[in-house]
Amino acid sequence: MDFASPTSSALPAPSAISYNGFEENQATRQVVNSGVGLSNPKLSQGRRRMLDLVNRLHSTGVQVDIDLPQIAVIGSQSAGKSSLIESISGITLPRAAGTCTRCPTECRLSRSKGQWQCVVSLRFITDAQGQTLGQARNQVFGDVIYDKTEVEDRIRRAQKAILNPGKPAKHFLDGDEDDEEYESELSFSHNCVSLQISGPDVANLSFVDLPGLIASVSSSSKGSGDDITLVENLVKAYIKKPNCIILLTVACETDFENQGAHRLTKNFDPDGKRTIGVLTKPDRIPTGEESNWLPFIRGEKEPLENGWFSVKQPSSNDLKSKMTWDQARQKENEFFTSNPPWCELDAGYQKYLRTPNLVDRLSSILSDLISKRLPQIYEELEGNIANTRKLIATLPRPPSDNPQSEIATLLHGFVNDLAKHVEGVPDSDGLLQAIRPAQEVFRRAIRVTAPNFRPFEREFEHKRHIGRADFLVEEEGEAWGAEESEDEDTDAKGRKQKYHPSSKIYIDEVLARAHQARTRELPGHFPFVVQKTFIDAVVTKWEAPALVLCKTVHDIISEHGKKLVTKHLADFGQGHLEQRVKTILHQHIENCRAKAEQSISWLLKLEERPFSMNTHYLSDYQTKFLSHYRGERQRFDRTGLIRALDQYNGARSGLPENPAINNGSNELTGLAKVLSGLSELGLSALEPHDLQKLLPHDEMEPALSIMADVRAYFQVAYKRFADIIPLAIDQELVRGLERDLLEALYDQLGTNNTDGHEISKDLAQESPQVADKRADLGKKLERLETAQRELLGISV
Repeated sequence: MDFASPTSSALPAPSAISYNGFEENQATRQVVNSGVGLSNPKLSQGRRRMLDLVNRLHSTGVQVDIDLPQIAVIGSQSAGKSSLIESISGITLPRAAGTCTRCPTECRLSRSKGQWQCVVSLRFITDAQGQTLGQARNQVFGDVIYDKTEVEDRIRRAQKAILNPGKPAKHFLDGDEDDEEYESELSFSHNCVSLQISGPDVANLSFVDLPGLIASVSSSSKGSGDDITLVENLVKAYIKKPNCIILLTVACETDFENQGAHRLTKNFDPDGKRTIGVLTKPDRIPTGEESNWLPFIRGEKEPLENGWFSVKQPSSNDLKSKMTWDQARQKENEFFTSNPPWCELDAGYQKYLRTPNLVDRLSSILSDLISKRLPQIYEELEGNIANTRKLIATLPRPPSDNPQSEIATLLHGFVNDLAKHVEGVPDSDGLLQAIRPAQEVFRRAIRVTAPNFRPFEREFEHKRHIGRADFLVEEEGEAWGAEESEDEDTDAKGRKQKYHPSSKIYIDEVLARAHQARTRELPGHFPFVVQKTFIDAVVTKWEAPALVLCKTVHDIISEHGKKLVTKHLADFGQGHLEQRVKTILHQHIENCRAKAEQSISWLLKLEERPFSMNTHYLSDYQTKFLSHYRGERQRFDRTGLIRALDQYNGARSGLPENPAINNGSNELTGLAKVLSGLSELGLSALEPHDLQKLLPHDEMEPALSIMADVRAYFQVAYKRFADIIPLAIDQELVRGLERDLLEALYDQLGTNNTDGHEISKDLAQESPQVADKRADLGKKLERLETAQRELLGISV
C-alpha cells in the first residue's frame, strides 16, 4: 500500500458506510486529505475519530487476524528512540543502562478539551508459556494518572508485570521491591504495555515503541545470546505487515552502515514506500561531518517516499533539570534555526526538521492510511467471520450438558437406522442389495455340484458327448442346459470366478458300483444305497459354499454396521463411544454368525438322508432324465427308429413337406403312419418317444435308472437347499443383527447403570485437539465480532 503522501487518492469506497459513526465517502475523504497536518482544525476531529476507532480495534486483539494500520518505532539500541517517544507523547519513559524497553509499548495519543490524563493497561496476547491466546486480554494497571511525573514509575512497574507472567500484576503495582535487584522471568515479551494519553496539548497519533535491536550481549548483562534473535523476531512480527508504517530511528553519532535497524527495514520495505526515517542526536555529529547526513534530508541518500526527518531531543542534563515539553521544543527550534548547515537548508527541506513537523507528517500519513483501509477492513472482517463460522460448523458437536440422555438418543437412532437397512432400503448400496450377489454365487456353486453322468462307457470318453437337455434350458437357462457347460460369475467382492462341472461318471462305472452293492436282491434289482452313495458324494460338497456364503454375509454386514456406527457416533466425544459400540457390534455379529453356522450344520445333517415330499416334481424329473439319458445313448447308435423320431420332431417344428409326415400327396408316411395306425387300435395316448420302448433291451438300463434317480433328486434337493441356506443366514445373521442389539449396547456400555452418568461423561469428553480448536475458533470469532461491532455498532 502506498503511504507516499497524505494527499494521495484513496481506493474507491462504498458511497456511505458508517464506521463507528464516521461516515466514509468521497466528500469526507476530500475533507480529510485537504489540510496540512495538525494545524488544520477541520482535520483534528476527523483524525481523532479514525485513530480512536483503530485503537479500539487494536484493543480487541483483531490485529492477529486483520492487518490494522499502525506506526512501529524501531531502531538500534541507544538510537534515541526513547527520547523521540517522549517528545511525541510528552511523557517520561523509564531509563536504565543498556536496553530499557523490553516489551512493546503502545502509545495512543488523542487531543481533547479535558484535563490531561493517562491510563496504563497490560495487553496479553500470549500466556505464561508463550502460547498465543485466542482472545487478547486487556487489564487496566492502576488508577488513571493525572500527573505526568507519575507515568515513568507506572510504566516501569507495568513492564515488570509483563516480564513476570507467573505473578499477579497487582503484586508489581503495589510492591516496593528494588527493580535493579529483582530478576525477571522473561528478558523480553510480545505482550505489551498500553498507554492511552489525552489532553489539550496532545497530538492525534498512535504508535507502538518496540525494543531496540541488540548488536551484542556483554558477559556482565542479564540477557543471553538468544535475546538478539528474540528482539529481532519481535520487530519483524510488526514491520512485516503491509499496513505497518515503519518509523526508523538512526542516531547521527554512529556510522549509518553500523546500524542494523535499517538493514532489517530494507528486507520488508525494499522500496521505502512505508518507511519514515528519523535522524536523532544531530548535535552529536562530529564537526565537519554534517555533510554526511544532509543527503538523507535532501533525498539523495537512501531515499524514502515519505522522506527523512531530523529531530533534536533534550540532553541528559536537560532531563535532569526537569526541562518542560515546551522548553524542549523551543530549544530544538533554536538548534535548527541557528546551527549550520541545518539552518542553511532550503525552505522546502526545513519541513523535515523538528519534532512537530515529524508528528504532523506521521499523523497525516496514519490517518490517510486508516481512511483507505476502513472499507477493506470491513470486508476482511466479514470474510474472516464467515470462514471462522464455517470452520466451527465442521467441528463435532460440543459436549452435551446431559451426555447420558444424548448417548441414549444416539444409540436409539443408530439401532433404528440399522433395523431399516436390515428390513431393506431402496438404495443401490443397501445392505440387502450387497448380499444378493453373494446369494446368487452360492446358488450357482451348489448347482455346479450336480452329478455329471454320462450315458456312455468310458471307452467312448473322447468320442461321444452328451447333448443339452431342452427341459433344463427352459427351466434354468442356456448355461445349464448342457451337462458339460461351464459358467462364469462375479463373487461378492467383484472377483471373476468360474464354475466347473463335477467329474464325469460313466454308465459302466455306475453299473459296476450297483453290482458291487447287491446283497440279497433279486436279479435285476439293486439296493437304494447305490443312489444314496452318489447323493452323499454331492451333498458333502455343499458345506463349503454354505459357509462361504455365511462368511461373505458376515463381512458385508460387519462393514455395513461399522459405517452406520460411524454415521451416527463419529462426531461424539473423542470417538470412544464409536469404538466401544463397534466392539460390541462386532461381538454381537460374531454371536449371530455362530448361530447361523449352527443352523447350516443342522440343515446339512438333514440332507444326509435323501427325502422329498415333492413327489410330482421328483417323478417328473426322473422321467425326463431317464428319457434324456436313453436318447443320448441311442443317438450314437442311430437306429431306424431313432432317425425316424428325429425326422418327425423336425417336421413338427415347422417343415411342411417333410417325408416323415407325407409324400406331397397328403398321405401319411413313416412314423406318422405308425402313430395313426396305433391310434386306430385305441392307443391314441402314445407319444413318439414312447416308441423307443420297442427297441431291444439295453443291458445298461439299470444304470440309466440309477442315474435318472440321482439326477432327479439333485434337482429337487439343490433347489430346496439353495433357498433354505440363505433363509437361515438371513434369519440368524442378517435379522439377528438388530435382535437384542440395543439391550447388548446398554448392558456392555453401562450407561444405564447406577454410575451411568459418570460413564457417559467420560464417553462424551472431547479430544484435547478438538477442544483446543473449538476454543481457539470461538475466541477468534468473538474477537472478530467484537471488532465488527466496534467498526459499525458504536456511534460517536
